[in-house]
Amino acid sequence: MYKALYRKYRPGTFDDVIGQEHITSTLRNQVLMGRLSHAYLFVGTRGTGKTTCAKILSKAVNCHHPVDGNPCNACPSCLGINTGSILDVVELDAASNNGVENIRAIRDEAVYTPSEVKKRVYIVDEVHMLSTAAFNALLKILEEPPEHLIFILATTELHKVPATILSRCQRFSFKRITAEDISQRLDYVAEQEGIDLTKEASMMLARLADGSMRDGLSLMDQCRSAQRIDEAQVISCIGLSGAEETSKLLKCVEKRDTSSALEILDGLYMAGKDPGGVLNELSSMMRDIMVMRMASKSGESLISGTFPLSMLRGYRIPTEKLVWCMKTLQTALTELDRSPDRRTSAELCLIRLTNENLFTDTEALAARISVLEDRIANGVVAAAPAPAEKLSEPEAIEDVEPDEVVCEPDIEEPEEAPSPEADEEPALEDTSPESTGNDVKWRQILGEIDPAKAGLLNGFTPIFGDGQITVNTGPGFVYILLNRPDNLSMLEAAATKVMGVQTRVTITDKASDAPGTDKLDNLRKFGNIKFE
Repeated sequence: MYKALYRKYRPGTFDDVIGQEHITSTLRNQVLMGRLSHAYLFVGTRGTGKTTCAKILSKAVNCHHPVDGNPCNACPSCLGINTGSILDVVELDAASNNGVENIRAIRDEAVYTPSEVKKRVYIVDEVHMLSTAAFNALLKILEEPPEHLIFILATTELHKVPATILSRCQRFSFKRITAEDISQRLDYVAEQEGIDLTKEASMMLARLADGSMRDGLSLMDQCRSAQRIDEAQVISCIGLSGAEETSKLLKCVEKRDTSSALEILDGLYMAGKDPGGVLNELSSMMRDIMVMRMASKSGESLISGTFPLSMLRGYRIPTEKLVWCMKTLQTALTELDRSPDRRTSAELCLIRLTNENLFTDTEALAARISVLEDRIANGVVAAAPAPAEKLSEPEAIEDVEPDEVVCEPDIEEPEEAPSPEADEEPALEDTSPESTGNDVKWRQILGEIDPAKAGLLNGFTPIFGDGQITVNTGPGFVYILLNRPDNLSMLEAAATKVMGVQTRVTITDKASDAPGTDKLDNLRKFGNIKFE
């Protein structure tokens, strides 16, 4: 009968356990010196060796010929525990035996000395699943344990274990196994089994295992149907065929191609893909790209492993927008389960990711600004969008004399009295030495800052005060961009350098107070139009 790889290559001694040396060395020394506790609590994520170490410990304390604290795996006790024929070593799954009657049965049996081995050992897996009454019954045994009794409790959720139980156990925390350690173990197993496993596929399987040795071996077992296991075989066997489609979706986000994004989602939906799964894979891909950007040296070891490294490189989405997209996806995934139409909710999320111009919240504006900054920094000027439809050429107007054009208003308005200010001389531009000096200083300040930011400030007239410069940009993205702390600090540093004293720069968004003009006033500017 075929035996799964994770069962066939399960460690038999403490020395065989991978990635938990801080625990195995301690347990081995306790067995060697005979300083055993009556209760242990093993904590850690799935597949990190909790139950394996519990079984090794149960063999080590009962072994007839231990070797440096390790079981020999050859004596009757070790062989009996391996086969499960010794009834004094019991493994209990608390997920399915979580009632108080199960723990009371253990308590009744625990008082009797073991019949075949030195120590009676109870291994309780997923102990956090016990009921409150069951925990109380277990506590009674842990408070007054017999000399021949050892409890080994294992859990993935420490916070659900009562403090009264924790205080009576020696706690060992199992770490996630690194991708390098998992990969080395996979290479060893592949060599023993005659599997042609490429290094790239080994690392991909190791990253997909997410710190679990058992998951890594199970995934390799799943992929061994082919003669050779490479990256393509892993993607095909484990159901990662959507990686290419996810990459296309991310390209749509980068190019702001809403139409193509919706078409891809529709194709995946019709193929049976859950909309939540599509968004989750897109979020995972963005996360991997973000990790590789933020941790350039160790990023490859921190990624999820769902996508090949070659697929994660080459994207030019600004980091600020990438963060906004990830937050948008996380919010959408949280709300998806409450949505009456998951497909529509996913479509709205993709529309938001590919066209942030439709949204005016602060984070969406920040994402738009980050794209604009990236284009300016790279010397790319966005072209004006093309009109949806080509407009027909205006009809030619025959030349007419100015006096021939007459506009008759629908309603005859009373003649307005001439304004008393009409005869006044127009205001002259301020050409005082102080104003001229301020203009020079302002140009010097702009010369000290980033040219992209200086270009945005051109055209705005600053107001100089005592240790203060105020620039009114009006509401809009320029105001939002320049009011960022890093940009304000840059402006104030430049102003202080030019002015010679500490100078504060304030960017305001007050709308113009100038009164609006009548639309007819604009028409009166033309001399060839006469009103009657």
